[in-house]
Amino acid sequence: MTISLRTVTSENWYACTQLKVKPEQLDVFPAPIVYWIAESKYVEDFELRSIYWEEEIVGFLVFCPKPDQDHNHWIPAIMIDEAHQGKGYGKAAMEQLIADMSHSHCKRIMIGHRPANQAAGRLYKSLGFSKISEEIIDGEIIRLLEIE
Repeated sequence: MTISLRTVTSENWYACTQLKVKPEQLDVFPAPIVYWIAESKYVEDFELRSIYWEEEIVGFLVFCPKPDQDHNHWIPAIMIDEAHQGKGYGKAAMEQLIADMSHSHCKRIMIGHRPANQAAGRLYKSLGFSKISEEIIDGEIIRLLEIE
């Protein structure tokens, strides 16, 4: 499987906005991609990537290359288009992002997901992310991956 993470540019930003989740997933992915694109223009710490399988855009993600005050690098959003879910693209994209972040001397990656998004919880757990607490914070379960 050839997955690549590409910078969101003037050439592919609109294609990113056309990515959609399944209607029953709207409660676990409430912010549309256009929101993340707009927010990234004002939040300096956000980096956007389009997820490609070969030459087809299949998803979108947001990450923070700079750590917060606790030395955590965050992944605020990742989504795979409804037509491409269940094919392993999300896992492959996360593995690529983790590898890229670890090459940048990142040691701690944080990610959150809504409690109802059990697929995300299973995916993150399979990648080594552990719950940092049983408490729901801002409506999400927070997970941590420590990189050696």
